[in-house]
Amino acid sequence: MSINATLIVQMIVFAILVWFTMRFVWPPITAALDERAKKIADGLSAADKAKAELSAANTRVEQQLAAARDDAAKRLADAERLAQQTVEEAKARASEEAAKIIAAARAEAEQEAFKARETLREQVAGLAVKGAEQILKREVNAGVHAELLARLKTEL
Repeated sequence: MSINATLIVQMIVFAILVWFTMRFVWPPITAALDERAKKIADGLSAADKAKAELSAANTRVEQQLAAARDDAAKRLADAERLAQQTVEEAKARASEEAAKIIAAARAEAEQEAFKARETLREQVAGLAVKGAEQILKREVNAGVHAELLARLKTEL
């Protein structure tokens, strides 16, 4: 065989090999590559979608945290206001109680002073009667001289 015939046979074998490869080998390889590319694209799309959902979820979480902080601040302010109001009410009640106690103590002191004056008047009247007895050297009848003793009490 000559070089030309070998070259032609090799060209024919090469053409058959190319045809066989294009017909039977290449389509499954391209299908597998296309399927893999589609899976990769789907995966990237899903990753982008998940990334967007994560961003939206983070935004919602931040909003909920802000709302929770605001709610907690409002509750704390309400609690402080209520505590202040309770303290003010307790102070007012304590002031009222103190005023009542002071008024009762004053009334009791006045009553005790009045009783002490009455007792003192009676004792002075008794001493006056005894003094008069001794001066007159006779007994003065308290029943007979009740009007005189009453005037003496009022003068004292």
